[in-house]
Amino acid sequence: MSDHIPMRVAVVGATGFQGGAVARLLVERNHRVRTLTRKSESERPELGGAAFVLGDLANADDVRHLFERATHASVVMPLVYDTETVRTYARNIADAARGAGVRRVVYNSNTRVPEASTNVAAFETRRLAETVLREGLRGSGVELVVLRPPVYLDNLFSPWNGPALARDGVLAYPLPADTRTAWISHRDLAEAVYAALTADGVAGRTLDIGGSQSLTGDELATAFAQGLGRDVHYVPLPPHVFEEGLAQAIGPRAAAGVAGIYHYMASGAGPELMAGDDGSAAEALCVKPAPVDEWVARQPWQIWADDATAVS
Repeated sequence: MSDHIPMRVAVVGATGFQGGAVARLLVERNHRVRTLTRKSESERPELGGAAFVLGDLANADDVRHLFERATHASVVMPLVYDTETVRTYARNIADAARGAGVRRVVYNSNTRVPEASTNVAAFETRRLAETVLREGLRGSGVELVVLRPPVYLDNLFSPWNGPALARDGVLAYPLPADTRTAWISHRDLAEAVYAALTADGVAGRTLDIGGSQSLTGDELATAFAQGLGRDVHYVPLPPHVFEEGLAQAIGPRAAAGVAGIYHYMASGAGPELMAGDDGSAAEALCVKPAPVDEWVARQPWQIWADDATAVS
């Protein structure tokens, strides 16, 4: 589809970081965006140009309202890891997309998903959502593309990591130091979602999208050092420590769901799960995620420093 033909996109999850990045990119390119929210007007994020529909993913009528007149949809699930809740969300989305006759749904699973089943809710609820969407859209003429990203660079430009990086050159994250990870930014993920909405030849595919490099912890620290212009060293954070800190921000249930991914990675069960796919997904989508050092150099790290001279 040409950028000159506006899409009307139902963006599920636009009030979160990943869905918000997708919504902003679509608006920048003059496409029409609607999103569902339970938040009051004063609590909503700044998404200039996007329209908000008040409602809940658990309510089928609300989701149908969101999809009215939509031509496409971008979906990322909220940080909910209850099986039946996620099943309901996915079923309502599939029914609404089918009823509206949208051309294509792009589902961002928010994480890689192991090939074999696990006891990790963060993986299995996302696998379930994909299955429900695929089954719900089968035979409808609505195309489905699934993106499975690894870990986000933006997690490191945050109040939890930014100050230690900017002031002390410490990069602490709950992945083992030897885990090769294809870190990707929210913006580059949004570019991949945009491409998946519009590209030929990807309908029906599941793509392990990732960044341009698969880096160990020490290699990630080296890339950050290049981008920051200072020494950086990697510290593997114990997953339980990460979970305890995250619980203070998003609550214990959601934190336990997110942390399940890192407990799994720490177990050594899937050492290559977060690594790149040799660029095949990026090639299929015709996108070029930025190298880590370039992304780092573009971020305003000075906001985390004690003063403006602490980071070059």
